[in-house]
Amino acid sequence: QLQLEASGGGLVQPGGSLRLSCAASGGTLDYYAMGWFRQAPGKEREGVSCISRDGGRANYTDAVKGRFTISRDNTKATVWLVMNNLRPEDTAVYYCAPLFTVCSAVPGPTQIFGAWSQGTQVTVST
Repeated sequence: QLQLEASGGGLVQPGGSLRLSCAASGGTLDYYAMGWFRQAPGKEREGVSCISRDGGRANYTDAVKGRFTISRDNTKATVWLVMNNLRPEDTAVYYCAPLFTVCSAVPGPTQIFGAWSQGTQVTVST
C-alpha cells in the first residue's frame, strides 16, 4: 500500500526558504501526477502545486508562482517543493498526495487518489 511521508517544514523568517520532501514507500509514484496542498488555521485545504507523472509539466496557484518550484524523481519515489521568498501568509500545514487526474491545473483536495501524507508545518514569522 502506497504511503507518503512529508517532511522539511519548520520555522523561517519572511524571505527565507524551505524545501519540502514527499517520500513514498510501499509502491511507486510513476503512475501518478502529484500535488502539494496546504491548510492554514481556520481555512480549507487548498492546492498549491502539481507536477505531471514525468515531471514535464507543473502548475502553481497564483499566490506562489515565481516563488515555489515543484520537482520529482521517480527513481527515488520522491517529490519536492522548494519554497523561496516565504511570506507569513504561506504559514500552513503542507501535505502531498497522488492525483487521479493529470496536472492540467492546480488540483483541488477532491482530486487526490488514495491517502494524504501526514502534514509538515511551515511557519513564516519574525
